[in-house]
Amino acid sequence: MLTIALSKGRIFDDALPLLAEANIVPIENQNKSRKLIIPTTQDDVRLLIVRATDVPTYVEHGAADLGIAGKDVLMEYGSLNLYEILDLRIAMCKLMTAGRIGHTKPKGRLRVATKFVKVAKRYYVEHGSQVDIMKLYGSMELAPLLGLADKIIDVVDTGNTLLANGLEPQDLVANISSYLIANKASMKMQYARIQALISTLRKAL
Repeated sequence: MLTIALSKGRIFDDALPLLAEANIVPIENQNKSRKLIIPTTQDDVRLLIVRATDVPTYVEHGAADLGIAGKDVLMEYGSLNLYEILDLRIAMCKLMTAGRIGHTKPKGRLRVATKFVKVAKRYYVEHGSQVDIMKLYGSMELAPLLGLADKIIDVVDTGNTLLANGLEPQDLVANISSYLIANKASMKMQYARIQALISTLRKAL
């Protein structure tokens, strides 16, 4: 059985046409199903539905052979024990700093709120800035509005949510797309099969 881990939402929706090129199609409607293990039109291929941040964990530890995860998640996860095989160029967005519109840089240490703590630390070290980083899991835009932080680092698509909350995107941290990742042992045990899938996805791209 070949198990592919991915998350519901934009990545799932964007990945379906690519997987269909390899004749891997869910046999149940995901908008109506609550199942987390989804059979496909290939009897020996199944999809595993997990949180986006958990995809690398399932792949690294062998619960899934392959996964599809955003580069932002992979940068934060930071493991060397899985392979980033192919940039699928789906669910594209930007990881950016953002702050209040027209707000000047404060004196002293900058306070930054984000769920990408490791990424933020690396980014500010590379830029020679001393900052205090706090982890938030959601509603990031509130932090600058309520004085909890001076800036945030978050994923930006259209930027409309930032603007609606009086914030503006500022510095680019990284361009983000989603990657096909693989478990190292699976690459050895099912090499020919996985390579065939990779070849099909490359052609689809």
